[in-house]
Amino acid sequence: MSDDDGLKALEDKWEIAEICYRYGLAVDGRDWAALAALFTPDADAYYLDLPSCHGYQAIEDTCRVALTPLSATQHLISNVVVRLDGDRAESTCYLQAQHVKTGTEGGDNFIIAGRYDDQLVRTPDGWRIRERRLQAMWSAGNPAVVGA
Repeated sequence: MSDDDGLKALEDKWEIAEICYRYGLAVDGRDWAALAALFTPDADAYYLDLPSCHGYQAIEDTCRVALTPLSATQHLISNVVVRLDGDRAESTCYLQAQHVKTGTEGGDNFIIAGRYDDQLVRTPDGWRIRERRLQAMWSAGNPAVVGA
């Protein structure tokens, strides 16, 4: 691998890690334009036991329905690992998502911790998520906060 190839790989990994972090900021800020910039138009997402999302608009709609009723959320992203394969990549990262809905009987807080497993593609506009899967690892607090 040449120095240029190594530098390009580092740049690609950095850009993909940024996508993981920007996802948390976009959903917590309810910034749907920022969220759209992270996915391909034909992306799929699988969020726990929610219906599968096929196409970016279904992903946004699912996020809106799940998050808009909440008082606040905070998605903390860490341990991003990226595997490159030309113009395709896989990434895995941990998340800990705090959900708050003030006034919920039984408590205002619910935390979901888990892992995002992503398939990404290089586009003319940079790397984009083509598929996202959320795997739960543990949760704590009041599931009624998220309507469970």
